Amino acid sequence: MKKYLFLAALCAFSVPAAALDPLGAYRVRPPQGCVDKDVTTQSLNLEDLIQISLCTNPALASQYMSLKAQEASLGASRAEYLPAITLTGVGQITGDKVEHSRYVQDEPIQGKAEAAWLLFDFGRREANIRSIGLYTKAAASQYDATTRNLFLSVQTAYLNLLAAQESLVSAKASLETYQHSYEEAQKRYKLGMVSLSDKLQAKTRYEQSLLTVVQHENQVNQYSGALAVLLNLRPDTPISLVKPTFNEQDTKIKNNDVQELMAQALEKRPELLAQKNTQEAAKANLTAARARLLPSLSVTASTALGDNWKHSQPYLTNNAAGLVLSWPIFSGFANTYAAEQASFLYKQTQNQTENIKRQVENEVWSAYQNYKTAERSYEISQTVLESAEENHRVAFRYYELGKTDILNLLSAVAQLADARQNKITSFYSLLLSKANLYRSIGEY
Repeated sequence: MKKYLFLAALCAFSVPAAALDPLGAYRVRPPQGCVDKDVTTQSLNLEDLIQISLCTNPALASQYMSLKAQEASLGASRAEYLPAITLTGVGQITGDKVEHSRYVQDEPIQGKAEAAWLLFDFGRREANIRSIGLYTKAAASQYDATTRNLFLSVQTAYLNLLAAQESLVSAKASLETYQHSYEEAQKRYKLGMVSLSDKLQAKTRYEQSLLTVVQHENQVNQYSGALAVLLNLRPDTPISLVKPTFNEQDTKIKNNDVQELMAQALEKRPELLAQKNTQEAAKANLTAARARLLPSLSVTASTALGDNWKHSQPYLTNNAAGLVLSWPIFSGFANTYAAEQASFLYKQTQNQTENIKRQVENEVWSAYQNYKTAERSYEISQTVLESAEENHRVAFRYYELGKTDILNLLSAVAQLADARQNKITSFYSLLLSKANLYRSIGEY
């Protein structure tokens, strides 16, 4: 029998902690379905990046462990409804020496088993469990918020990197245009058709465009490193990306006005849900604090065995059972102040909830205005680019024919470079503003 008990105890301690959940506290599971892709050889789209970060990002993993710890706290609180059993065993050698008498030695063995079960406490345990359960829900909402923030961070890094890459391509295209202008100015200078000033101005703009290319290369490296770190990779890891498509008919936004989006955010934002659960938990804490001022009733039972190993003195047993009433009549006003503290904290959470509501509404309002502005800016940038391309073609042709000077040509080239860059910037700004608007209303 002892052998089987030892094996059972050994198995219990060898089972992983997450598997020991007799009180049903663990609910949230770790991320599933991680993407099995080699980021150094395969092109990744946004969905791939998000799934990889979900499974590898250490900051999110840390938040998940915090949530599991809160769930374990919930399980510990539920244990208050179960009886507590204590088994005590003592083996010792004792001796007595009375004056003018010989030394007497005893070798007793003592064992005792005690059980106590709290029967009634005016709802204190129920309030405690409700409070910790609500804090656990708040932790789950915070984990959800952290997950959504990670998604937005990955999407932002993804779009920033693509924008930097396209800006680099645009800068190189502008470099070629400036180089072409410089070569044309050199040719005309050699033929004596223009002054040295034309050649030098064209050379200056060409060299400035070289500097612009170097700056954009630095941006590409910076954004590439930022994205790699979000995926828990070294910042020098090369990542190949798939360019996103933009759906200009986004019915999720176009069919809603800003008031509807704000109302939607108040229902879906995980930060606000977490705060509401925190507020209800504070209310439950107030109930528990007030219950500590009231009595509690428990049932107790115990059995004890004593044996001194001497045949002349047989073993001794003692059994007891009964009810215990406990009432904190006076505790130096500690319980009274604790109840007042719980009341103040509850009122604090009420004000915090109202504050977060206003913050959420303001985030939606700001994100909506940014999105509408970005949408209009993207439309205008396309028209500006078309005009700049036509203006450059005309200016270059006129310069070839000698009908204009180098300043007009270089101005046209600069306008074309700005128009290309503005279109890239406005395109990715529109995608980013849409992502931020989705995040503000509690969606992906």
